[in-house]
Amino acid sequence: MKMRLKIIGIAALPLLAVAGLWTVLRSSQSHVPEYVLRVPLPPVGGAVGLPVIEGPPDASRPLVVIDAGHGGHDPGASGSGGLREKDLTLALVKAVRDALLEDGRVRVALTRADDRFLVLDERSGIARRMGADLFISVHADAADNVDANGATVYTLSDTASDTVAQRLAARENRADVVNGVPLGGKSDAVSSILVDLSRRDMAANSVRFSDLVLRESNGKLQFHTNPQRQAGFVVLKSLDMPSVLIEAGYISNDDNARLLENDTWRRQFAQGIASAIEIFLARQMQQPG
Repeated sequence: MKMRLKIIGIAALPLLAVAGLWTVLRSSQSHVPEYVLRVPLPPVGGAVGLPVIEGPPDASRPLVVIDAGHGGHDPGASGSGGLREKDLTLALVKAVRDALLEDGRVRVALTRADDRFLVLDERSGIARRMGADLFISVHADAADNVDANGATVYTLSDTASDTVAQRLAARENRADVVNGVPLGGKSDAVSSILVDLSRRDMAANSVRFSDLVLRESNGKLQFHTNPQRQAGFVVLKSLDMPSVLIEAGYISNDDNARLLENDTWRRQFAQGIASAIEIFLARQMQQPG
């Protein structure tokens, strides 16, 4: 007797019965039995897994989610000597995490703790799904002008605060495009709307945190001559939590690049950012619900 064997992925046919069972299907037009092996496949388009929360085991403590920009097949900006933004940002966010864990006042999670790619919506989406009280994305800037240097803190705006901010936001937002295919799934027109009261409140809180970053990092970091800017970064477009994007320095500037690679400087960067996080979240906890 002849038999035909088909292998069908459950993810492709969700109406099939329990995976892993052999089922004999008899055609009404043929006496030849058809054996079907159902093989479970990973879900298509499922949400990315959530990272581990570190710090005090008290769920009432505030949570900050810190995002290392770029990763995986997206290296970000590059500098002399083969420096890659994705590597520098990962080292910086780990330094901030370690500083926060040493103080033990807040809980912390990283969107990525290794070299992996996340689309822009996934980054802030992780923080939103975890109920984060603050979201920070860390990057290392690049510019055609090799003399450009210093750190910059960005908050969200419909209209970029200057031409430099507009160009930077456009470049970072293209990280969601691979081989010309957009991965984010949202149009700029929809995702940039800032008309509801909740987002205005989040925008105001983001600026307050930006102020604290400058204050607490004074003497620890060198800032750009225009250190607080606004731009339409996709990762900052959240209704649920204050969000900032920190450009730690210019990877295109040799002096800045050397600092970004220096462990002592990274600890100074981490101390300033961690202090700003702790003060901001302590104030948020004191506000009436």
